[in-house]
Amino acid sequence: MAPTERILFVCLGNICRSPAAEGVVRAMAPHLELDSCGTGGWHVGEPPYGPMQAAASARGYDLSPLRARQFGPQDFDRFDLIICMDANNLRDVEAHRPKGSDTTVRLMTDYGESGEEAVPDPYYTRDFDGTLDLIERCARGLILEL
Repeated sequence: MAPTERILFVCLGNICRSPAAEGVVRAMAPHLELDSCGTGGWHVGEPPYGPMQAAASARGYDLSPLRARQFGPQDFDRFDLIICMDANNLRDVEAHRPKGSDTTVRLMTDYGESGEEAVPDPYYTRDFDGTLDLIERCARGLILEL
């Protein structure tokens, strides 16, 4: 199997968790080809949510150039690894899997050590720092596994 170099992060709206994961991993492993998207299309073309950008910026991550886009079946061909923020995102991604695709799809928390089952959505929880803490831990695990 070829080394994983193209990674896609997926959440619901692509304005909090997946752009944060993209920004964190980009800072830790700038050699990787990264992108993020959402399973829903409500925010297509919008920048990451302001409070998430502020929390990320306070840690040195610049999310401002990112813009939301929606996941599609073509992403299975464009990426070596698709990482979802929760089980619902994973289910929605798998529903778009083209016949014969063997692209790996995993949860972000598969790379963590905390036993968390999902990266909580700070759009609803309002815990942007807690979400970033978990994403940073999982990002370190992901990079070690690559």
